[in-house]
Amino acid sequence: MSRELNHLYQALAADTDRQALPGPDQVRRRADRRARNRATLGVVAAAVLVAGTAAGAQLVLAAGPGRTPVQPAVTPTPGPSTSPSPAAPSPTPSRTTQSPSGTPGGPTASSRPPAATPTSIPDRAFFTLPAANDAGTGSQFVPGPTLPTLCGSTPGESGIVARRARTLAFKLAGTPAENVPDGSYRNSITIYQAGRADDALRELRQAVRDCPRQPLANAPGATVTQRLLAGTRYGDESVLFETRTPYRDVNGNPSGGDEVHLIRAVRIGDVVTVLWEQGWEGTSTNRPQFEADSRRATEAVRRWLG
Repeated sequence: MSRELNHLYQALAADTDRQALPGPDQVRRRADRRARNRATLGVVAAAVLVAGTAAGAQLVLAAGPGRTPVQPAVTPTPGPSTSPSPAAPSPTPSRTTQSPSGTPGGPTASSRPPAATPTSIPDRAFFTLPAANDAGTGSQFVPGPTLPTLCGSTPGESGIVARRARTLAFKLAGTPAENVPDGSYRNSITIYQAGRADDALRELRQAVRDCPRQPLANAPGATVTQRLLAGTRYGDESVLFETRTPYRDVNGNPSGGDEVHLIRAVRIGDVVTVLWEQGWEGTSTNRPQFEADSRRATEAVRRWLG
């Protein structure tokens, strides 16, 4: 062995003698501690890997096919000198008007303005006779009275806004075309100021009660009687009455029987329509035809007023 190698072995032996070697138990405990640390680190690393994989899968699924995965939001940590700004106050919800059914909506029925009263009367406000009753003479809008004379009283002449009246003849269904008409109407429509139409009907009732009998014009000694009748109600309210005159011969003497005519006034709101059956060459009113035409007159005014 060379002198240099021998010198190196001597130096190694000297260093080994200065440090005491650990015992077997210490060596075993150190080895067990290292093994436990390695196992713990392995479990933690596996958990981190699994969590990261799950989070990545959720981002990919949320993005959907063909979409870019959403990156997780990172909440910045404010620095020491940064203070959060106060949140803006929430706006106060506006108040909405409740409709009668309780749902939000526009103005309620009670707040809607009432329909304006018309100031003129068009032709369409008057009823049209069915073809079976059309006498072929048409309607003539001519001036004249709208009610029979009632002992000089003229009910319903106050608060008038507009009025139109016409005369038209009619035939009963089945009457031959070459025959003369079976009767005629004086049909009027009157618009009253608000609240005055019911006054007009009240005045008419009273005028009929106050005039049960009066002299017949242009027939000395003859009389005409008036009386209120019960009947079907039309419109908002209606008044029905009759005029009755004895038939007379050419000498003016009673010949038996009476000529009877019916008059009905119907109120719809502030409008009153009057149907006055005047006969034709001494005929009396046919009640079924008069009732049917009363309905037509009422419905025509309703359609016009809407």
